[in-house]
Amino acid sequence: MTQVRPPNGLVTGASSERMVDPTEHFRPGRPTRAPDDIADSARLDRVDTTVPAQKPTVSLIIPVRNEGRNIAWVLEQVADEISEIILVDGNSTDSTLITANSCRPDIKVVPQEGTGKGSALRTGFLAATGDIIVMMDADGSMAPQEIRHYLHFLNNGYDFVKGSRFIVGGGSLDITPFRRLGNRFLLNVFNTLYDAELTDLCYGFCAFHRRYLELLSLSAPGFEIEAEMVVHAMQGGLRVVEVPSLEMPRRSGKSNLHAIRDGIRVLRTVLRGHDSGMSGYLAQALSRGGAPELAKE
Repeated sequence: MTQVRPPNGLVTGASSERMVDPTEHFRPGRPTRAPDDIADSARLDRVDTTVPAQKPTVSLIIPVRNEGRNIAWVLEQVADEISEIILVDGNSTDSTLITANSCRPDIKVVPQEGTGKGSALRTGFLAATGDIIVMMDADGSMAPQEIRHYLHFLNNGYDFVKGSRFIVGGGSLDITPFRRLGNRFLLNVFNTLYDAELTDLCYGFCAFHRRYLELLSLSAPGFEIEAEMVVHAMQGGLRVVEVPSLEMPRRSGKSNLHAIRDGIRVLRTVLRGHDSGMSGYLAQALSRGGAPELAKE
């Protein structure tokens, strides 16, 4: 099941109770032809059909830091559609890089600029050369086989594809009740402010056309970059679609996610993006140290 953004810029879709075929909401337009050009255009069309369409190249960005026990499982399942794999290394001190190079001698390793997941992803995005950028985690919680679904929609009219754990076909074997509650709160805030109907906001399995990288204008250093991407995609009028994704437990090690701290950062990002009225007021308060500042105004 999917959530789609039709050409008018509004996200439409369905909850888990109703399946939606995104092809019903998007039909690629064709340029208008003058009557005198019909014959010439027809000849050109016949010629074009004999030329096979060139497939877009795909860059897979994977931030890593001490994922030596997990990275082999991820790399061994990467689909053939991927043109280049970029490993953004956050100064790993274990066997991550040795294992990665053993599994994929063609892998491209890039040292991370700055700290935090957001900084790692931005480093990878700048190093990518593919027409399409896919981002995923290195801990084994995301299945590389799902990338094919993301590419399908990007190759059929959509601009930004994000995974969702909370639509039919998706799920999570890792999320705690506390994190689920926090995710639901942040999602409701986002959908209310941006008049959207997304089902998942804080999930880092996404893909988009590289030509939109400048439009996304990413600056977040931490986990909040996932929300920042969605906010800027919405504001930029990109056609957004959600696809089902199954989040599995981390295979080994401990996550760097801090639910409360990172949740506040996500909320601040969502509010700042909608910088008018009460949302702007709250964002300014949070940037000065949190909600208690509101009482002093």
